[in-house]
Amino acid sequence: MTDGSSIPLRVAIAGLGPIGTRVAKALDQGIDGLTLSAVSAANIEKHREWLGQLGQMPKTLPIEALADVADIVVECAPSRLVRSIVAPVVSRGKIALVLSVGALLENDDLIALAKDNRGQIVVPTGALIGLDAVTAAAAGTIHSVKMVTRKPLRGLAGAPYLVEHGIDIEGVVEPLKIFDGTARQAAKGFPANLNVAVALSLAGIGPDRTRVEIWADPTVTRNTHRIEVDSDSARFSMVIENIPSENPKTGLITALSVIACLRKLHAPLRIGT
Repeated sequence: MTDGSSIPLRVAIAGLGPIGTRVAKALDQGIDGLTLSAVSAANIEKHREWLGQLGQMPKTLPIEALADVADIVVECAPSRLVRSIVAPVVSRGKIALVLSVGALLENDDLIALAKDNRGQIVVPTGALIGLDAVTAAAAGTIHSVKMVTRKPLRGLAGAPYLVEHGIDIEGVVEPLKIFDGTARQAAKGFPANLNVAVALSLAGIGPDRTRVEIWADPTVTRNTHRIEVDSDSARFSMVIENIPSENPKTGLITALSVIACLRKLHAPLRIGT
């Protein structure tokens, strides 16, 4: 890591889908104290043209090598790759920004690895409103947390839970509840959809006590999440309607959340817990 002087922190990005691409371009345009050092993608060749148009061409490396040339690695990849991205980063005492937070439930030893090596796993707010409030409430006692998610049909297509249970949503014409369970179960059944539920659970009372409902809803065009929290310090509810990105499973605000998180690192005024 750098010593906090004028030397910029190097940022690498693992995955160049809609989120990774937007974050890379934002870094190239300039975020105080940071520089884009490297990127990784399954098919880097299809990204060569726009990468070549950046002010400074980043290195293109395998995901396992990103930690060698970066102080911060942003994970924007499929959840199955989280371990191979995060482990080399935190074992070197560096920072991993993780978006596929659901994968941490199956790789929770990465947290201990980060602790032992003075690394850090950072989960940006992403598509979920109010994580600061939940984190604050968790400093006291939270009695219950529930999230109700409504998504357009195409945003749920191919989810493992639907395949496993033979649930066909293609012809659904009115809202249909397709899941009711814990955040841990939701993350396993909907790995590309419910990272928000895991982030909520880790901020609050854990993945086995956080309740989740998922609705396939042909009447909505945005990914909608309603959160209800009851605690000894406050009772509150929040609703956010996220505009989908080029990937219908992911909200546009997710990329902006990563950018905001990176900007906070050297901001002279930092708002939020």
